[in-house]
Amino acid sequence: MHSDQSLTPTRRTRRRFFAPAVAAGTALGILATTGLTLASPALAAAAPTAGAAIASVAAPEASAETFRQIRTDAQSSLLSARAVLADAETLTTDITAAGLDLGVADTSVDTADLERASARLTEIGLVPVLLVPAITADTTEAISDVKERVADLRERLEAAQAQKAAEEAAAAAAAAAAAEAQRQAEAAAALAAANTPDGAKATARQMAASQYGWGDGQFSCLASLWDKESDWNYQAYNGSSGATGIPQSLPGSKMATFGADWQTNATTQIAWGLDYIKRAYGTPCAAWGHSQATDWY
Repeated sequence: MHSDQSLTPTRRTRRRFFAPAVAAGTALGILATTGLTLASPALAAAAPTAGAAIASVAAPEASAETFRQIRTDAQSSLLSARAVLADAETLTTDITAAGLDLGVADTSVDTADLERASARLTEIGLVPVLLVPAITADTTEAISDVKERVADLRERLEAAQAQKAAEEAAAAAAAAAAAEAQRQAEAAAALAAANTPDGAKATARQMAASQYGWGDGQFSCLASLWDKESDWNYQAYNGSSGATGIPQSLPGSKMATFGADWQTNATTQIAWGLDYIKRAYGTPCAAWGHSQATDWY
């Protein structure tokens, strides 16, 4: 009987202690969330989460899940912050390297707020869990600001790079066109010079020596032969026979085997004429002798 009476007051005392403790905890939670609300908009945003966490004291499983979600969100925000900071650093390097006008005076990216917020997130193990949502919210807002700035400057940089590339391409095309025009002008001048009687003789002397081994003696016979035939005029044409050009090819189209420009290029005519003399007479002097004897070769 004495044992039962001594136990009863003890149980009642514990029940009376437990209820006020829960009430006090809830009150502290309300004060804490109220303090968060007054501290800053970001803390205010976190207040419902904090209140829910405190209110879940009577439900340990729900409270643990809430805290896990808070830390998961914080870690995700920290990873995003680091990625955005890396993008900002890369952009700054690219802008400096490009040295282009982006159309704005200030091309810097202010990452101070994001760096501070992400630094706080790296220390969430030392921060009360109820304050972490506010820090995460601040970090998310800073991430958004930096991302927007990076996107704007990146777009400007790419546009400036595209413009530079277009200008360089246009300049290169103009330079190539000028070079081609110069080449064509030089080629035309060279052709004009080679098409003169003196130019044709110089070409024939060089080709006779380099391609057939014919020296000055043979060239003297060649000079006499083509002096007689055409006076070294690439436009010479025999109206009665149809013989054409410096070597008086009959018909002139035979010379097309040495080039489609046989009608306008003395060098092509000479190349054909030397080959003809080699095949038909062996040497220019033999061809000249035949011409003197028969008046043709």
